[in-house]
Amino acid sequence: MKKPYEVTVVLRIENNEDVQKANLEQVKNWIEADGQGVINKLDANHWGRRRLAYEIDGQREGLYVLFYADIEPDAVEELDRNLRLATGVLRYLIVRPD
Repeated sequence: MKKPYEVTVVLRIENNEDVQKANLEQVKNWIEADGQGVINKLDANHWGRRRLAYEIDGQREGLYVLFYADIEPDAVEELDRNLRLATGVLRYLIVRPD
């Protein structure tokens, strides 16, 4: 049974816009992997480029994206692992709203 989750991701700002789009697509693919999750596309928010409170990996700005998705609870662990290992992701947060 899929449950609602909010996935907030801060992506590395890349000089090449194609790389930036590829990083965003990769996050989307991880959420929707093997039919385990469904992004409620109408609710996907791009907060855009914002200044970070502190420098992360030499970056002072990041691209903030918030996804509202229905994900199988078993797939959240794999999503967490993928986001943790991704070089294009500076920070992320996966929460289940009340």
